[in-house]
Amino acid sequence: MILYLDTSALVKRYVIEPGSDQVNQATANAETTGTVIITRAEVAAALARAIRIGALKQADALANLQRFRSDWHDLARVQVTENLVARADVLAWEHNLRGYDAVHLAAALVWQEALGEPITLATFDEQLWQAAEREGLVPFPDYLLLRSTARK
Repeated sequence: MILYLDTSALVKRYVIEPGSDQVNQATANAETTGTVIITRAEVAAALARAIRIGALKQADALANLQRFRSDWHDLARVQVTENLVARADVLAWEHNLRGYDAVHLAAALVWQEALGEPITLATFDEQLWQAAEREGLVPFPDYLLLRSTARK
């Protein structure tokens, strides 16, 4: 399996929350794992938010951020280009997606086309999950798990 992780999935590797076990297992079983480069800033922001809301202590969040930064080099990284953003523009409109969710969808589709192989898109955002399925990607996790863990 070639696994694309959006931010909602990737952050589960660094913050223990519902779905973390499934993401860790999928990542361990994946032939290749990747994301779009904006995810780097999004994960750092998510860890900072975890401190603000009291979900993580500063020291734990910093340790997780350091681990993420170390792991970053192991991920395949899809570059943001004018064409990718133009595609995200269309996808955002067609699927009523938030901006960065559309960028994640466009990046996974571009990666799938470049590799010529099916891509599994891991997300815990229900709207992105459904758009990924409609666009021909393999959405992860199972829809019932998604419904029980998705952030609204």
